[in-house]
Amino acid sequence: MKLIRKILAPLALLYWIITFIRNKLYDYALFKSHSFSTPIIAVGNLSVGGTGKTPQIEYLIRLFSNKYKVAVLSRGYKRATKGFILADEQATSQTIGDEPFQYYSKFKNIKVAVDANRVNGITNLLKNENPPDLILLDDAYQHRKVKAGFYLLLTAFDDLFCDDFILPFGNLRESALGKNRANLIIVTKTPKNISETQKKEVINKLNCMQPIFFSTIEYDELVYNNYKSHPVSTIKEESKLVLAGIAKPSYFFDFIANSTDELVTFPDHHAFSKSDCESILMKANGKKIITTEKDYTRLKEYLPKEQLFYLPIKANFTDSNIDLILQNYVEQNTRNR
Repeated sequence: MKLIRKILAPLALLYWIITFIRNKLYDYALFKSHSFSTPIIAVGNLSVGGTGKTPQIEYLIRLFSNKYKVAVLSRGYKRATKGFILADEQATSQTIGDEPFQYYSKFKNIKVAVDANRVNGITNLLKNENPPDLILLDDAYQHRKVKAGFYLLLTAFDDLFCDDFILPFGNLRESALGKNRANLIIVTKTPKNISETQKKEVINKLNCMQPIFFSTIEYDELVYNNYKSHPVSTIKEESKLVLAGIAKPSYFFDFIANSTDELVTFPDHHAFSKSDCESILMKANGKKIITTEKDYTRLKEYLPKEQLFYLPIKANFTDSNIDLILQNYVEQNTRNR
């Protein structure tokens, strides 16, 4: 491992220089950023994944969608389509991507759109006959062609960006200097029993001027499919197959699995093939298959409905002041339009 790190160090230095120069060109307006009068909250991270962006976006949807017309804009990672698409009843995970399809399926009172060109995506949303009051940008922290009004930077409790290194030496998309663009920082996947002393230690390590908030993952009490549900307490005790195709599945496995279960992992955003599904069914051997909500959007068309279930999660905060900060931003910028 040490040898590999030494080999990759020059590449990491080159990548650091490239990203540093790129950010400075945007900072000094030598590269153009597009601003919009509509409030825009960008959610993202410095690392390549696994910080819990999807639960955070859903938290914001729940926070705002009863009062404002909310739209979520994502690039639609690994979708089989191109360009701008506004999700409708024809949408699938293949046409708009896993997370956008999850948002669209769960929240019927919002708009969900995808476009790799965020400027074009926002422009199309605002040209709609019923334009949104608020746009949430999913995984757009490094997308600097758009100048969002508010930036949420996420970092996982057990994988803080201050402990990581830039690609390919580590997992950071840009150096930790990128934290300076954030309006506030959220430490995700925090243990529920975290002490104030531990919080202070994390805050000191991150060394940020912005407010720092801590969020926890809350699992649902039921597993679901489109037809029925079962108590998690019962499912935990059953022998089953537990499947995850997400960046960091350990939290999911630790919560739902027991020692008799078959654990199956796939890469994040994996496109499940016919042979994958045949292998899953063979390993399950008639037992229930429990997966993440994101994976369920891709698997439900291919696996038996009576076997496949998903476990939803939510993000919760130990400090409700974050709601006030976010609500103040949206209220002020909606009023000033």
